[in-house]
Amino acid sequence: MGTAPKLSVHVAQPIEWRHSGVVVLDQRLLPDREVHNTYTDYQHVARAITDMEIRGAPAIGVAAAMGLAIGVERSKTETLDELRKEFDAICDTFAKTRPTAVDLFWAIARMRRAFDAACQAAEGTGSPARVLDDVRGAMVREAHLVHQEKREHDEAMGRHGAPLLPRSGRVMTQCNAGALATAGIGTALGVIRVAVSEGAELEVLVPETRPYLQGARLTAWELQKAGIPLTLITDNMVGHCLKTLGVGAIVVGADRVAANGDTANKIGTYQMAVLAREHDVKFYVAAPISTLDLSIASGDSIPIEERSEDEVLHVRGVRIAPDVPVAHPAFDVTPARLITAIITERGVARAPYEQSLKELAEK
Repeated sequence: MGTAPKLSVHVAQPIEWRHSGVVVLDQRLLPDREVHNTYTDYQHVARAITDMEIRGAPAIGVAAAMGLAIGVERSKTETLDELRKEFDAICDTFAKTRPTAVDLFWAIARMRRAFDAACQAAEGTGSPARVLDDVRGAMVREAHLVHQEKREHDEAMGRHGAPLLPRSGRVMTQCNAGALATAGIGTALGVIRVAVSEGAELEVLVPETRPYLQGARLTAWELQKAGIPLTLITDNMVGHCLKTLGVGAIVVGADRVAANGDTANKIGTYQMAVLAREHDVKFYVAAPISTLDLSIASGDSIPIEERSEDEVLHVRGVRIAPDVPVAHPAFDVTPARLITAIITERGVARAPYEQSLKELAEK
């Protein structure tokens, strides 16, 4: 596809590794304040994931990799056997943070492999302190590699997906699948960013994405920073806008993609896809290969996270409803039949997804 375009647009940094610790941009405070918190222990990084201080499937994967690395780097254990036991506990802590985003479990599995390989390579090569230092260094390097690869994958997705968007007009997205969600340029927003950098004249319709308002708070903030035209809409305007405003395409991110192409994404994506089919609007999913879960046949097996009732009953600390029963599934599953194509860093998959996704995963 050629070299990646040089993007001049502002790209947020949701997470960084520094000598002082893991630095996380607190997305709960956007767009009012840009606050970066520095964490020096893995428990705080895990809590940042659970509390949605950092969110978005790829960014959660990066955060888990960095959290595991800092857990090993800052460990007080004195023997390799002790470190192995502690590492198992650290992995278990991260596995319990968010159940739907498969990038989390991909990152844990990858860091486990790196840890095992580092232990095997270091064992018996020197003093216990030297062995532990070697393992710590290997884990930090692997976390850096995960972060760099995610950035590269976003840019590749952008190059593959940009030609699918119209050269001018309106497009729509859902939730936030930008730099804040990936630690790169974004998946869905990455596709839009690259299209704009290549001359497309696009306006992005951004649903607010209740109840956590990722669209209103985060996507609108990112697009404004990037200088990309946008219009914020409420979630219940999607059908009307698709019917009346000439939307050329929808592109969304994903938290888990099953072997048949069924896709879990932020709640509200499924109804958007249904409305897109009704109005003959192409519906694209942009997701890295790490988001594919080929171990499950369909979306029926994707676990759906249920979050706190308070996030529905309150908006930024202000109660908006009486004390009544609340349903709060954080994600829904869009059937593969409603998806025009799935954009990955290795190419574009189309139906039948069982075949095309498998081929891309093995590529």
